[in-house]
Amino acid sequence: MIGIFKEKRIENYIVENRNIFYKIAYSYTQNEEDALDVVQEAIYKALSSIDSLKDLEKIKPWFYKILIRTSIDFIRKNKKYIPMDNMLEESDYDEYKNIDLDNALNKIPTKYKTIIILRYFEDFKIDEIANMLDENVNTIKSRLYTALKKLKIEMKGNDLYE
Repeated sequence: MIGIFKEKRIENYIVENRNIFYKIAYSYTQNEEDALDVVQEAIYKALSSIDSLKDLEKIKPWFYKILIRTSIDFIRKNKKYIPMDNMLEESDYDEYKNIDLDNALNKIPTKYKTIIILRYFEDFKIDEIANMLDENVNTIKSRLYTALKKLKIEMKGNDLYE
């Protein structure tokens, strides 16, 4: 009975947050079809490893960890650059759309981009991010500081930051 309850709770969580998951996958792939593939693969992995989730209160960081790793694996496997033309299309899935910010974020390395997205767009705490990425809290703090510096440089380079 507990297994069915657990599975149903995870399924409900995934359905309720599918748009957020899509946004995160899209921020990595920069392509709608690839983002959908990443989310689908992450859901499959999550449901296949449902027993690894011991505490149902930790569904969010558990699934984000799977989603981020799946996104990064996808990028590594495909090693392709997706043109920014896709970013110029107006869509209803991205409520925090800012093309200039997206452009700047896409110019910084993935390990920094991930931390910025999780911290500022998804409101995770530093220790939650560290847990998701299997890193030390101080490493995440350092990368966040470096990421913000790199982002500021990119924004200044485009005359977007005063």
